[in-house]
Amino acid sequence: MNVAMLAPISWPLPPSGYGPWELVAHNLTEALVARGHNVTLFAAGGTKSSANFVETCPYALSTWPEAEMNRPRGFDPDTGLLEGPPDARVLEQLHISECMDRAMAGEFDVVHSHLHVHALGFANLIPCPLITTLHGSAWVRPTHPMLLKYKNHPFVSLSDAERTLLPDLHYIATVPNGIRIENFPFEPEKDDYLLFAGRLSPEKGPDKAIEVAKKSGRRLLLAGLIEGQYQDFYDTKVKPHLDGTNIEYVGLLSQQELAPLYRKAAAVLFLINWCEPFGLVATESQASGTPVIATRFGALPEIIVEGKTGFVVDSLDQAVKRVGQLHTIHTQACRQNVVDRFTDNVMAAGYERAYRAAVAKKNPK
Repeated sequence: MNVAMLAPISWPLPPSGYGPWELVAHNLTEALVARGHNVTLFAAGGTKSSANFVETCPYALSTWPEAEMNRPRGFDPDTGLLEGPPDARVLEQLHISECMDRAMAGEFDVVHSHLHVHALGFANLIPCPLITTLHGSAWVRPTHPMLLKYKNHPFVSLSDAERTLLPDLHYIATVPNGIRIENFPFEPEKDDYLLFAGRLSPEKGPDKAIEVAKKSGRRLLLAGLIEGQYQDFYDTKVKPHLDGTNIEYVGLLSQQELAPLYRKAAAVLFLINWCEPFGLVATESQASGTPVIATRFGALPEIIVEGKTGFVVDSLDQAVKRVGQLHTIHTQACRQNVVDRFTDNVMAAGYERAYRAAVAKKNPK
């Protein structure tokens, strides 16, 4: 098939650190190319891909030169223009329009958007299906008017749990995110430390991970992004507990840097308090043979095989108890769960079926 992959432009593909949507778009693109499809990837500068790559802006938003991003906003009397930094909204519209112009010309069998709701306005204007992977978009209530306006177009959910956030959409498939399993080598022998990996934000529960680690007498490593809007949360709920020995923040790590921590961890703590539509960390951990202890929110009960690849809990006291039962988990079962259900190749096969279904509906014989 001729597939247009419309990736986000916040980070280059593949992202070196944070950038989950970009990572999924990259993994899917590479897997589809390997399976013989003609994929055209629309992404930001700095991207590396085996697909037909179209650079729609010279830098990703996160890697734009600081001097330009910090350019003062103000009137320039010499030009008569209001000067300022690049406008992310304009850059994203240029990005989308580059793809849609080519779709209008009939180049693609399907356009696959990973852009939240921002490409939906073109859905009725192009001759091929526009498939939107939600990536959690339906969790944000202000997006609902746009999603509902185009609700009859094809949507893909990452989990069954994600569908509960907005059940009125036309879901053509549930396709879990897939990882490149070779990036997460299997390790059966574990150390005794626990690991938290993810954004250090309230809904991700790093403070809860600290509490469980302390109560269970285990060392805890925390890795992930500290976002500006959550600096106060980090400063008050996380930082006071860091001692460099028992509770340690190791920074924002690339996948390559994070993989060794997954391999040797006794478990990953995933104590979220929101309906997360997926959880790449839970699959990356299990691929390494490392179980996950998670709260019963979002997709986690769909990703973890209870009692075999980890534990799903309803309280922090239960989480502490499960830390003491980690010896009952078989590391090979963790790995096999990912091999069977959450690899990039499994994901690509799921999207192939979704693409064909969308095309068949758009062009019935």
